Amino acid sequence: MYRRPLISVAPMMDWTDRHERYLLRLISTKILLYTEMIHVGAVLHGERDRHLAYSPEEHPLAIQLGGADPSQLAQCAAIVEEWGFFEINLNVGCPSDRVQHGQFGACLMAQPARVAECVARMQDTVNIPISVKCRTGLDNDEGIDRLFTLVTHLHQVGCDKLIVHARHAWLNGLSPKQNRQIPPLNYQLVYEIKRLFPMMHVTLNGGIQSHKQIQQVLPKVDGVMVGRAAYQQPFLLQEVDNLYYGRGVSSKSRVEVLDSYLDYVLVQQQQFGVPLSAMVRHLFHFFHGVPGAKAWRRYLSDNLPRGNASVATLREAAKSICIEDGRCPTNSHQEGHSCQLNHSLPSSP
Repeated sequence: MYRRPLISVAPMMDWTDRHERYLLRLISTKILLYTEMIHVGAVLHGERDRHLAYSPEEHPLAIQLGGADPSQLAQCAAIVEEWGFFEINLNVGCPSDRVQHGQFGACLMAQPARVAECVARMQDTVNIPISVKCRTGLDNDEGIDRLFTLVTHLHQVGCDKLIVHARHAWLNGLSPKQNRQIPPLNYQLVYEIKRLFPMMHVTLNGGIQSHKQIQQVLPKVDGVMVGRAAYQQPFLLQEVDNLYYGRGVSSKSRVEVLDSYLDYVLVQQQQFGVPLSAMVRHLFHFFHGVPGAKAWRRYLSDNLPRGNASVATLREAAKSICIEDGRCPTNSHQEGHSCQLNHSLPSSP
């Protein structure tokens, strides 16, 4: 059911909320998006609108669940299928203290039979795909043994998609941030899993910063998952549709994307009372790599915390991006090009 190659954006706590996903979808229509990890307790006992609601434009959209109880995960799977998600992903890679306290996430790499049972119960409950996102190993593991054992159990219950963050998870001695940076990347272990399980759809995650890297990795796996680079350089995704899903898909300029996103911001403000800061915080890196980006970030930092900030504040911030060398950060940098950005942004109501 999965297309090859499949390019996706990683589930990232506090980052890939519904507003960030909407923004990324404006940049790429094809990339697969994931929610932040949502614990089973939040789905079963929390405010479902808060945790599960999304805009239809976000599709294709997958949800990542955190938990270790097969019965609870099966109940959650039934609920989220009704909400229309494309795929359910089980987190078997997060090493945070909260996750360790609940004995799920990366802790489950030491319990391959339980992971397989969780996946099997969800597969028996719903018709949408169930995938697993894991690490290459735990702490000072050597070689491929732990990862191979986990994948063998998953293969036996018919799980056909695996996402591997190509670093070990350290449950002791490293913070979640350090776990994303200090354990060395080991793409070879991921390539070896694909070789040993050729029928499984294997996606590699970890350290991907450019299309050059994606193109180097793709011949050896079925998909690539981009993590923080997608948040810090969102227009890295601009060429995904053309490069990996066929020519003929138009790429929107930054002006067009920002214009559409601010329309979305205005609607959300008016209808649901969502704080402006919750939606605009995802724009700090919007102009990464173009003239005026630093001035843009500085203006947002200085002005968004104010209680009277509005979309008009963004109009003022937009003026700063043409300051540094007179060029407009759109797709048109021809000589004599006149910046239209300040005129294209919607006014606040």
